[in-house]
Amino acid sequence: MSAYPAYIIGGLSIVGGVAGFARRRSVPSLVGGVTVGLLFLYGADAIRKGAPNGLEAACAASALLLLSSLPRATKGPVPATLALLALGAGTYYGRAYFALRSLQ
Repeated sequence: MSAYPAYIIGGLSIVGGVAGFARRRSVPSLVGGVTVGLLFLYGADAIRKGAPNGLEAACAASALLLLSSLPRATKGPVPATLALLALGAGTYYGRAYFALRSLQ
């Protein structure tokens, strides 16, 4: 299992939150993007190091991103893309989590 998807989505979330704030002075975009991005980056770093809770953090970040972008998915390409990325990452890390858990 790779930590690269979490690194990529984490970085994009932070950049997107800062861009949303810069363009529209949207504090929720800044706080949400940075929070979800940091959670993804924490999960990615823990996965890379083999530390505990990396998969859980990546799954939680995916769930937060999906739940926050899904209601707005029909309002434009950015929320729809965020929802698809969150769904893909959640599926990837969720399957890895359950596969690892079934081995224990």
